[in-house]
Amino acid sequence: MEIEQLKSTATAVRRDILRMVAAVNSGHPGGSLGCTDFLVALYFEVMNRKKDADGNPIFDMDGRDEDIFFLSNGHISPVFYSVLARAGYFPVSELATFRKLDSRLQGHPTTAEHLPGIRIASGSLGQGLSVASGAAYSKKLNGDKSHVYVLMGDGEQQEGQIWEAAQFAPNKKLGNLTAIIDLNHAQIDGTTDNVNSNRDLAAKYRAFGWYVEEMEGNDIADVIHTLKKSQEDPDVPTMILMHTEMGFGVEYMVGNYKWHGTAPNAEQLTQALNGLPLSVGVTDY
Repeated sequence: MEIEQLKSTATAVRRDILRMVAAVNSGHPGGSLGCTDFLVALYFEVMNRKKDADGNPIFDMDGRDEDIFFLSNGHISPVFYSVLARAGYFPVSELATFRKLDSRLQGHPTTAEHLPGIRIASGSLGQGLSVASGAAYSKKLNGDKSHVYVLMGDGEQQEGQIWEAAQFAPNKKLGNLTAIIDLNHAQIDGTTDNVNSNRDLAAKYRAFGWYVEEMEGNDIADVIHTLKKSQEDPDVPTMILMHTEMGFGVEYMVGNYKWHGTAPNAEQLTQALNGLPLSVGVTDY
């Protein structure tokens, strides 16, 4: 897709996020909005995904011979669900069931609902890098040349399990693994520096043996360029520090950690949607 098409899709996804959380007065809009450009670029431009003759995605839990993605910071499920729906994994209209009783779109992704595109339950932080490392190792052992991606939060780096996986991946030479940290410096209780500073993440991961890159997560072109570059060394896993702004795309939310897990009210929703006009031919769910 052309960059302008990707930007148009990203706008539609941001509108989905806002309407989903506002409808149930529950959810996590801030990080979802910040990671929208990344996930749109990943699913619509970067990943090699299985599709049928009509271009519709084919989903199976094995994920053999195709690139796969794991969402570790599962609370940003609104953006994940929207991107999956708009990429064709399930009807876009189903987004209207977000966080409702008997919905497949729970507040945190689960596998029990068998929602296409969801490979792990990710309500508990800190597990995604371990799962992705295991998947990458499995692909390597089976001669599968496809790639594994995982997204984590920067507050999530305070979890101990992260650092066990950080040691494992370079030791197993998992060059087919790209991990991304959403570096928005915000978590539910405040800034990451104030809650429990991560200090120099780049230096830490380099010390563990990772190749470390940085990218502007709210610049789709930079996201595409950096993600494709991350696949160059077959024996070294890549860690990308992705600079984003919480609430990106909604002026009154940008950079404010209070929107980590707060839904906009009706007036705030209208204001936000007015600032995110849809392109011709693109519709809301």
